[in-house]
Amino acid sequence: MKRVFLIVLDSAGIGFEPDADKFGDVGADTFGSCFKTGALNVPNMAAAGLFNIDGISFGAPVQNPTGKYAKLREKSMGKDTTIGHWELAGIVSPEPLPTYPGGFPDEVIERFSRETGRGVLCNKTYSGTEVIKDYGKEHMETGKLIVYTSADSVFQIAAHEDIVPVEKLYEYCEIARKILTGKHSVGRVIARPFTGKYPDFVRTSNRHDFSLLPPGETMLDRIKNAGMDVIAVGKINDIFAGKGITEFVRTKNNADGMEKTLAYAERDFHGLCFVNLVDFDMVYGHRRDVKGYTEALNAFDVKFGELLGKLGEEDVVMVTADHGCDPCFKGTDHTREYVPLLVAGKAVTPENLGVKDSYSFVSELTEHLLKVES
Repeated sequence: MKRVFLIVLDSAGIGFEPDADKFGDVGADTFGSCFKTGALNVPNMAAAGLFNIDGISFGAPVQNPTGKYAKLREKSMGKDTTIGHWELAGIVSPEPLPTYPGGFPDEVIERFSRETGRGVLCNKTYSGTEVIKDYGKEHMETGKLIVYTSADSVFQIAAHEDIVPVEKLYEYCEIARKILTGKHSVGRVIARPFTGKYPDFVRTSNRHDFSLLPPGETMLDRIKNAGMDVIAVGKINDIFAGKGITEFVRTKNNADGMEKTLAYAERDFHGLCFVNLVDFDMVYGHRRDVKGYTEALNAFDVKFGELLGKLGEEDVVMVTADHGCDPCFKGTDHTREYVPLLVAGKAVTPENLGVKDSYSFVSELTEHLLKVES
């Protein structure tokens, strides 16, 4: 194969895993919840074999699927973006990244405040939309930074763009990234800029993630070292801290991500185009918006069909996810789920690949298709 388009529908799980009880996620099923709305309309994914995947609870299988399809189980001890993507790229994480349900310790906050020259507000587990509603006014009056976390391994910094310019916020995130090492090596430091006037603050598209370097070689490194292109669309470059990537482009939302992917399909390159569509998780999953999630899946399916129409004889598109985030489940957190894998293209022979014991099957298949030697 000449080109592989790997698209991650961020959080689009297909049912809880056998160890979901350890995560409090028994019963979660992201895709299944969307199907139950009665509004899910994904004919292109269905044709590729989505509803033919072993053991799923939703949809009717098609008679003659056009692609290869599989169900992938997460082997790493986690259910977050960083660990999920690392495993897709071939790195299994037996130990979870550190989380801070009670907020970050004084040693971290005091050093961060000292090195940025700004005070800190919140320092709790919080919803990203609620935290700016509750602390945004005080932030604007004092200039203190809003620091918060979630059930994920993240250190998030929210600031109004009129109080802290975006580039300055990124500098503060770089400071936090240098502090958060060793036992405090969180997966991501995330810039969360917002605008507006109290109480109508809104987050902007200038989010930026500052990730840990992957702890080993990934398929991105191997593909790049083989002299091929590794193109990152969306937050892929952030998730891998730029490692193993030859070119990247940021995106504003799912629609922008797919337009940029379609543009790359018009270009001549040899290698991997790795895409993350974050709205499923950030805009709909965490906010438990099942209607929005379902509509986003429908919108993606249309663009998936367009991408299939642009593929050459030696091109393949793969669709998968990095964890679940069931929009009908309790709380606002990610959910421990299997994820789908669809493989489509003119040269793809239809096949049920069954259930795989690791997301890393994606890296094995990608490298096989591109004839990369491990």
